[in-house]
Amino acid sequence: MTSSNGPSAAARVPDTATGESTTLDRDALPERVWTLPNALSVLRLLGVPLFLWLLLGPEADGWAVAVLMIAGITDWADGKLAKWLNQYSRLGALLDPAADRLYIVSTLVALALREIVPLWVVVLLVGRELMLGVALLVLRRHGYPPLQVAYLGKAATLLLLYAFPGLLLAAGEGWLATAIEPFAWAFTIWGTALYVLAGGLYLIQVAGLVRAERAAAGVGTAP
Repeated sequence: MTSSNGPSAAARVPDTATGESTTLDRDALPERVWTLPNALSVLRLLGVPLFLWLLLGPEADGWAVAVLMIAGITDWADGKLAKWLNQYSRLGALLDPAADRLYIVSTLVALALREIVPLWVVVLLVGRELMLGVALLVLRRHGYPPLQVAYLGKAATLLLLYAFPGLLLAAGEGWLATAIEPFAWAFTIWGTALYVLAGGLYLIQVAGLVRAERAAAGVGTAP
C-alpha cells in the first residue's frame, strides 16, 4: 500500500495504470520511529488479535465491526498524515502493508470459520497474497526493492475493509441485515476483483523488470 511509502532514490519503473514510478527503496527512507502515521499503523496492528477474539470468542459482531471500521479509518489517515506532515519512514513502509495484509487474511479466516464468506473468496485473496510473496522473493533475488503498490491496490484494500463489516452485519437478523446485504456483497465482489487485478499488475511489473535485466545482461555480454 502507499500510505507510509515515501519518495526514494532507488531505481523506479512506471506504474502500468498511472504512469507514475512504483519502485521503492525502503533503505532510502528516514529511520523515524516516533511519528503519528507509525502510531496509527501500530494501533491498527494491535487491533488484529482483538478483532479475532471478538469474532471467534464471544462472537461480539458489533464490537468486531467497530474495530474493522477504526482500522479502515486509520488506514486512510496514516497515508494522508505521512504526506501532509512529511513523516515518511522506513518503519512505516513496513508496518502499513503488514497491517493491511494481516487484517485481510485474519478477517477472511475468521469469516470462513463462521461460514459467513464462501470458500472461493478465501482462495482468491489468500492465493493472491501467496503469489505476491513469491514475487517479492524474485525481486530480492534480482536485487530490486519491493514495488510500491499502485492506487488500484489501495482502493481494493479499502473496499474489502468496508465489505467485511458489512458481511458481519448482513449475517445477523432484522431490517439492517436485510438492507446492508446487497451492498456488502457488492463491496466484496468489487474489492476481490480489484485486489486480484492489482496483484496481476504487480506480477506483470515484476516480470518486466526481470526481462529487462536479462536483456541488459545479454547486451552487456554480447561480443
